[in-house]
Amino acid sequence: MKIGVVGAGALGGYYGGKLCRNGSEVHLLLRTDFEAVKTKGLLICSPNGNFTVRPHVHLSPRAIGKCDLVLVCLKTTSNDRYEELIAPLVKKSTVILCLQNGLGNCERLAELFGAGKILGGLCFVCLNRTAPGVVRHVAFGKVILGEHIGPPQARTRATAEMFERAGVPCDVVEKLECGLWEKLVWNIPFNGLGVAGAAGLEALVSKGKTMPRQLGNTLSADCLLGDSEWEQHIRMLMQELISVANAKGIALEPELVGRMIERTRTMGSYRASTVIDFENGRPIELQSMFLEPLRQARESGVDVPHLEALCIVLEELTRYLPHP
Repeated sequence: MKIGVVGAGALGGYYGGKLCRNGSEVHLLLRTDFEAVKTKGLLICSPNGNFTVRPHVHLSPRAIGKCDLVLVCLKTTSNDRYEELIAPLVKKSTVILCLQNGLGNCERLAELFGAGKILGGLCFVCLNRTAPGVVRHVAFGKVILGEHIGPPQARTRATAEMFERAGVPCDVVEKLECGLWEKLVWNIPFNGLGVAGAAGLEALVSKGKTMPRQLGNTLSADCLLGDSEWEQHIRMLMQELISVANAKGIALEPELVGRMIERTRTMGSYRASTVIDFENGRPIELQSMFLEPLRQARESGVDVPHLEALCIVLEELTRYLPHP
C-alpha cells in the first residue's frame, strides 16, 4: 500500500513513522523539515523506544503521485489548501483518512472528494515536534477509526489492522461522531485554557471584557490541574461538552470527566498543540476546535457559558498573533 502523509508535523510524522517502520511505503509531504528528514531520516523519541526511519520525502504533492491511502494530518488552519495538497494524491480507489482536530473537516473533504472516500480518525496521543525531523512521543497513541458516512466497512477494519500491525492501538467505531465529541471533551479545555492562561482567569471570568495590557504565560497540563480555579473551569467545560453531545444523541457519560482528568495528571508538564502554536506566533485552530462546537451547542439549544467565554477570550488573543 502506498501511503501519502499530508501535514507531516508531530502527528503525521509519528503515525507515518510507525507505519514506515512496519514496512509500508510511506511518502511524507514536507516543507521546513525536508532537508533534515532527507539527510538524517525521521527520528521518533518515545518512552517505548527511540527509532529512526527513512520514508520517501517530497516538497510537492505532485511529486508523491497517486496513493492508496492519504493521511490528512494538517493543522486545520490550512484547510483552505485541501484541494491543492490532496487532489494530486487521489485516484478512484484512494481512501482519505482525516486525523485532524475538531469538527467539520470530514465534511469539507467529502465536498471536495466525495463522502465515499472519507474515513475519520481520532488520535489520543501526546506529541511534540522538538526539532526538524524529530518527534517526541510523550504518552498514549491510540487511534479510533470510523467511516465519515455509515457503519464500518471492510476497508475500515483493514486500515485499523494496518495500524495495529505497526504497533498503534486502533479501535473501529460504529459512529465516528461519538469519538469526535469525546476527544473534544479533552481538547477544548486543555488546548483552550492553556492558551487562555496568557490572559488570566480575570479575562475568562469577565468574558474577555478585562484583557491584560501585556500577556502572561500560557499553561501546561500540570499547571492547569495544579490550580483549583483552573481545574474547576476544566470540569465545567467538560460537563458542558458532554451535555451538548447528549443533546445531539451521542451518549457520553459524566464519569468521563474524572477519567480524563486522572489520565491527564500522568502527562506532567505536557503542552497541548494549540498552546505551542500560540507561543510560537502561529495561527491556532480556532474554527474547528472551538467555534464550530460552540455553533453546534447553540444549534442544540444547550447553555454553554464557559465555552462561550473561552471562545471570546481566544478570539481576543488571536489579535496578538501575526496575520498570515
